[in-house]
Amino acid sequence: MKIASATQHARQFIQIQCVRAALSGLAIAAVGGVMTVAPAYAQTFPISSVEIEGNQRIEDATILSYLRLERGQSASAAQLNDAVQRLQRSGLFETVDVVPVGNRLVVTVKEYPTINRVNIEGNKRLKDADLLPLLNSKSRRVYSPATAEADAALLAEGYNQAGRIAATVTPRIIPRSNNRVDLVFEISEGDVVEVERISFIGNRAYSDRRLRRVIESKQAGLLRSIIQSDTFVGDRVAFDRQLLRDFYLSRGYVDFQVLSSTPELTRERDGYFISFKVREGQQFKVGQVTTTSDLPEIDAAEYQRVARLKPGQVYSPAKIENTITRMERLALQKGLNFIRVEPRITRNDAAVTLDVEFAIIRGPRVFVERIDIEGNATTLDRVVRRQFKTVEGDPFNPREIRDAAERIRALGYFSTADVNTRQGSGPEQVVVDVDVEETTTGSLGFGVSYGADTGATFSVNFIERNFLGRGQTLSFSFDTGSDNQNTSIGFIEPAFLGRDLSLGVNTYYRTTDSQYADYDTQAVGFEPSVEFPVSENGRLRLNYRISKDSIKNVDPTVSPIIQRDEGGAYTSALGYLYSYDTRRTGLNPNGGVLLRFGQQFAGIGGGLQFIQTTGLVSAETKVAREEVTLRAQLEFGANTRLEGNSRITERFFLNSNKLRGFDGAGMGPRDLASTNQDALGGNFFAVARLEADFPLGLPEEYGIRGGVFFDVGSVWGLDDVNGAGGTIVDDSLNLRSVIGFSVLWDTQIGPLRFNFSKALVKEDYDRERTFDLTVSTKF
Repeated sequence: MKIASATQHARQFIQIQCVRAALSGLAIAAVGGVMTVAPAYAQTFPISSVEIEGNQRIEDATILSYLRLERGQSASAAQLNDAVQRLQRSGLFETVDVVPVGNRLVVTVKEYPTINRVNIEGNKRLKDADLLPLLNSKSRRVYSPATAEADAALLAEGYNQAGRIAATVTPRIIPRSNNRVDLVFEISEGDVVEVERISFIGNRAYSDRRLRRVIESKQAGLLRSIIQSDTFVGDRVAFDRQLLRDFYLSRGYVDFQVLSSTPELTRERDGYFISFKVREGQQFKVGQVTTTSDLPEIDAAEYQRVARLKPGQVYSPAKIENTITRMERLALQKGLNFIRVEPRITRNDAAVTLDVEFAIIRGPRVFVERIDIEGNATTLDRVVRRQFKTVEGDPFNPREIRDAAERIRALGYFSTADVNTRQGSGPEQVVVDVDVEETTTGSLGFGVSYGADTGATFSVNFIERNFLGRGQTLSFSFDTGSDNQNTSIGFIEPAFLGRDLSLGVNTYYRTTDSQYADYDTQAVGFEPSVEFPVSENGRLRLNYRISKDSIKNVDPTVSPIIQRDEGGAYTSALGYLYSYDTRRTGLNPNGGVLLRFGQQFAGIGGGLQFIQTTGLVSAETKVAREEVTLRAQLEFGANTRLEGNSRITERFFLNSNKLRGFDGAGMGPRDLASTNQDALGGNFFAVARLEADFPLGLPEEYGIRGGVFFDVGSVWGLDDVNGAGGTIVDDSLNLRSVIGFSVLWDTQIGPLRFNFSKALVKEDYDRERTFDLTVSTKF
C-alpha cells in the first residue's frame, strides 16, 4: 500500500505547449547600408474543435465552462494561459494540460481522487466526535490538498486551545481503487503546555501570592496532571487583566493600570512564564459627599440621608453605584419619573481623596416601547421578562436595564446574554433587545464525603435548574453511608404568583443507626415553604412541616431516658427563618456578616408540642494585606417543651462541625449508669468559634494553607433526668474549650481539612478527639 504526502500532491505540474509565434514577415532592406527589421506580431490559434481527455467524473460541459473558449474563435497564448489557470483554480484537477494541435485544442486533465473516508489517528486527549465536525474534508467529496492542509491547521489550533501547542497534525492519503483515497490526519499530541510561573512587576500594596488568587490562570502545582486551570490559554490572559483592574478599583486604586502582560514560552516549549507589569498608583479614599439638585420637587437633604457612602471610606465604584441606585429608587417611590443621579468626582491629589457630588437632574423623557427577546428556544419569554422591573410603557431607566441584564446572566440558564437598546418608532421610544444563547441547566452528580462522625458517605444528585423552561428547580438526592440513608425530592418555583416570592416543596425520608447509643431512627416528612426579600440583604422564609419521627430497635441496655422515647411521634409545626447576608452582596470586598434566626412552633393541629429556636451570627474579614482571614461565629439553640418531656430526636447534639476536639455527641448530658454511657443530648446549646487561616509559605498553586482555632461551648439541659431505673446524669451548663491547628488543602478532588486539637477544659466523661479529617468531592 503506497502512502503519499498531501503536500506532494499539492505541487501541480502544468504543461502548456504552444507553437512559437512565427514572424509574420521579415524584410531586410539595405538602404544606404542600413538594415531594417519589420515588427513581429503574436500568433493566434484558430480553434475548430475542443477535445477533452482524462475526465472520469466531471462532465465535458463543466470543463468547457472553465475554459471559456468556443469553437470557431481564435485564441492567443495569453487566453490559453488564462484558461489553464481557471481550470487549476477550480480545485477539481491534479494536473491540467492544454495543447493546440493544428486547429484542434486538446485538453488533458487528471482529476483529484474522491475521499473514501476521513480518519483521525493518534488522538487520545480529544475525541473523534469533537474533532471530525471541525473538518471541511468529508467523505464522498473531491480531495483537495489545500483543504486538507487547512483542516490540519484547524485541528492544531484546537489542541493549542487545550494547552498543547507542541501538537502536530499531518494529513496523509492512502490510495484506493477507482481513483479514491482515504484521508488520514496523523496527530502527535505532545504534552500539555502549563503555566510554570506567574509573576508581577510593580505591585507594592499586594503580594504576588494575593494577586495570583485574583486571576483565572494558575501555576502548575502538585496535581498538574489533574488541574486544568494551569494549562496556558492565551484568551485567559486578557481576562486576567480585567480581573486585576476590577480588584484594584474596588480597593480605591483608581489610577491602576496593567502596563503589559507577557507570556514567554520556555526553551523546551513545554511551559509558559507569564509576567504582569502593573502600575498601582495611590489608594484614594472618599472625601466630601454632597447631594445637590436644581429641581424644585427634590429635597437634596432627604436624598443625602439614604447615601451609604461616608467620608474616610476607601473609594469604590460599587459604592457609588449603590448610592445612585438608592437615590433613584427613592425618586420612584415618590412618583418622580425621569430622575437621574449623576456622580461628579473631584480629585484631591494632596489629600489623596475623591470628593463625590451626587447631582440629581431630570433625564430625557423616554419610554420603553417594547422588550424583544431572541435566542431562547427552551426558556419561556416570561422567565427572562420577569428579570426586568421595567415593562412596556414605563419610563426608560438605563441603570435599571443594566441591572436587569446582570440578573439575566446570574440565572445561569444562558451561556451569553446581551441586552442592548435602540430607538423605537419615535424619538421618545426605546426598544430593549435581549439576545441570549441557552446552555445546559441540568446535572447528574456522584459524590463521596468522609467525616469522622458520619464515616464515608456516597451520594447521587440530580438537579434541573430550568425545568421545562419555566425557571423552576427540580432536584433529587440520595445519600447512603454505613450508618445512615437520606432520600429527598425538592421543587422550587422562584416567581410564585409572578412576584419575587419563592415557593418550595420538599419531601424526605431518613434512616440512621445511631452512633451515640444502640437504637435506630426513621424520619419521613413533607415541608412546603415560601421565601421573599424583606430588605436589601435580608430574606424571610416561612415554612410548614409535618413529619413522623420514630425510634426503633432500642437495645434493652441503653439508658432508660432513651427507652421511654421508643416508638413514633408526629410533628406539625409552623416556622420562620430570617437571614441577613452581606458576604457576597455587601460593599466590603474584604469581609461580610451572616445572621440567621429562626423558630419552629410545633403542635399545630396536634402531635408534639414545643418551640425550637436556633440562631447564628458569623463575621469574617481579611487583614495583613488580605493574606489572613479572621472569622468569628456564635451559634445557639433552645428547645422549649410545652408538654411532657422532650424526645431525643428533638434535642441537640454537638459534632465536630459545631465544636471541634470532641467525638460526635462526645460531650454534654450522658447517662453514666448505662452500659455504654449513652449520650442524651440537651435542650440548649451555645458555641463560639474563633479561627484564622493564613498562608504557610508554600507555593499557592499547591492550595495548602494553615489555620488556628479556638472553640468554646456546651450543650445542656434535660426536662427530666430520672428514667425508669437508676441514672446518673449531669445536665448542667459546663463549658468546654478547645484550641487547635488546621491544614487546609483545596484540591481538585475536593477540599480536605486536617484538624489537630487539644481540649483545654472538659469533663471526665467527655470523649475527646485530637485529630479530625473531612473530605468532600463531586464527580
